Amino acid sequence: MKQYSKQCTCDDGKCYVSSTGEPLKTKWRVNVSFFPAFLNKGKDAKVLKQDLLDCIAPLDRGADATPEDQQRVDQLASKLEAVNPTKQPLKSDLLNGKWELIYTTSKSILQTQRPKFLRSSTNYQAINVDTLRAQNMESWPFFNQVTADLTPLNARKVAVKFDYFKIGGLIPIKAPGRARGELEITYLDEELRISRGDLGNLFILKMIDPSYRVPV
Repeated sequence: MKQYSKQCTCDDGKCYVSSTGEPLKTKWRVNVSFFPAFLNKGKDAKVLKQDLLDCIAPLDRGADATPEDQQRVDQLASKLEAVNPTKQPLKSDLLNGKWELIYTTSKSILQTQRPKFLRSSTNYQAINVDTLRAQNMESWPFFNQVTADLTPLNARKVAVKFDYFKIGGLIPIKAPGRARGELEITYLDEELRISRGDLGNLFILKMIDPSYRVPV
């Protein structure tokens, strides 16, 4: 007489019991697939991050990006934002330190209206969570800087009020009252940060010095 065993199969989240002549152990391995998907979640985020970095690498921080490039970068950034591991970035020490801007859609930062030899070669941003201070820095050829106070609007969004510009990194000039904006941190881990500004610009930065602090 043939021996039958009960077999559990899953379809759209519902499980059904049926009889089969095949061994239960074999069918269990075939039909249950939600465990690998769950375990691969972290790996998927790592792949998305690498895809994003590969996409922006040839774009000169966004200066050479076509509208199609910008759309592709935004799509990849949105996918990574959906798996953001830091839900309250303004309460995380991961935010502290000096970040290098590796991509943006901000034309004023990219200085695309200037010849390439007059554009800043590298841009940095430093943030102190404990003092709620920020500092933006340009490298060669001008070394300009600006510091700002941050006011939390929620656990991941701040109002930014710039206070002093430093021309050439040395000559301080008080910022006008209109020099302000908002910034939302939409993805944060120990290596990468994605932020979006109130004017619709996208900013992608990589951590280069977690020990750096904004000068008082």
